[in-house]
Amino acid sequence: MALDLLHVRPGLELPRRTVHVDWERLVAYAEASGDHNPIHQDEEFAHSVGLPDVIAHGMWTMGAAVVLVADWAGDPTAVVSYGTRFVNPVVVPATGGADVEVSGVVTKVDEETGRVTVELSVTCDGTKVLGRAVAVVQAPVPVP
Repeated sequence: MALDLLHVRPGLELPRRTVHVDWERLVAYAEASGDHNPIHQDEEFAHSVGLPDVIAHGMWTMGAAVVLVADWAGDPTAVVSYGTRFVNPVVVPATGGADVEVSGVVTKVDEETGRVTVELSVTCDGTKVLGRAVAVVQAPVPVP
């Protein structure tokens, strides 16, 4: 279902989502992305550089968060821009993994261009992991 601008206003909250990440997912992401940095896969190495455990790839975290917006828009190609700052790592314990909490709120609706700006809040264990996470969605333009 495509995004309907008639029902979108600033302040609208998107449905919250929890994304689980565990070591198996980190290995799969490393294989897919080619990012085999040992801080994402080797507990001993992560400890040696001062981390409490392995951490999720920043790009995995960024991608997992924007799925909330893509699903809400009804089309992943509707997300025309997305940017963020990495402010804290997602620590992934060997047992149990970690949950990333994602929520979003519409901050701007440009009815002339059909663009909707969504600000995301992304946390893990109550700690903000992404800052200034903003996605812009292009709503379909109605045909007259």
